[in-house]
Amino acid sequence: MAAQYEDRFWDSSDGLTLHYRNYPGPEGGTAVPVLCMHGLTRNARDFAGLADELAATRRVIVPDMRGRGQSDYAPDSDTYTPATYVADVEKLLAEQGITRFIAIGTSMGGLMTMLMAQARPGRMAAVVMNDIGPEVDASGLARISGYVGQGRSYPTWVHAARGLADAHSAAFPDYTLDQWLEMAKRTMVVTQNGRISFDYDMAIAEPFAKPGNAAPPNLWLAFEALRGVPMLLVRGGLSDLLSSETVRQMAARNPAMTSITVPRVGHAPTLDEPEVRAAINALLDGVE
Repeated sequence: MAAQYEDRFWDSSDGLTLHYRNYPGPEGGTAVPVLCMHGLTRNARDFAGLADELAATRRVIVPDMRGRGQSDYAPDSDTYTPATYVADVEKLLAEQGITRFIAIGTSMGGLMTMLMAQARPGRMAAVVMNDIGPEVDASGLARISGYVGQGRSYPTWVHAARGLADAHSAAFPDYTLDQWLEMAKRTMVVTQNGRISFDYDMAIAEPFAKPGNAAPPNLWLAFEALRGVPMLLVRGGLSDLLSSETVRQMAARNPAMTSITVPRVGHAPTLDEPEVRAAINALLDGVE
């Protein structure tokens, strides 16, 4: 079945044209909408399966952050920071008249979720945080720094899938070639020269390497703004970004949080895992 979404666009405050997938949901529906925010090198395609399912009952908005997917690349690479991404998304929400929503954030998208909650508490009806928390392990950041912005390209999709497997097999040790192919098609595109390359601006690596940009400081203060908000925390059992100790502290600070660990998966779960999908649906069932 074809994805039931519309490609839409909005303009950033600094003049970029940014893209989002709009899943309208049922006609006349009044349920709280969902905002899905992807990770550092990803794009709106990451949420294709989940958004299709959630759109049966509510509107779903999935932006491509600047420099990714169908959104414009920024002429100033210094704008590739969580604070700027938040400003971009806030402008989209304001234009759409959305004042209350459910946030689903993977990795960088989870950092954005916390920053948005801190800036304007009380807007989020529920939150899903995917393999990220207020403390980000240095080992995971070092691993990401080792591949982001390298600009590799491949002659075929099979080559691309095998390239991903070579780079990320430690995080997904049980993946088959078909699963690597699916990941390749979510994260890469065919370029004008016919080769397959990653679907993001390689310049995002420049600010990522600067202190405080990869993971903004003092995020426990931001997380406190989500205290009492129904939350599902998803962690990969092999994650090198989110430790089990951070999960424990998060649960202590937000009694409304539940967590689920996906075994034999690192950073980050796809949110298509059956047990994760069931947990997300259970969380959202309580939000009208």
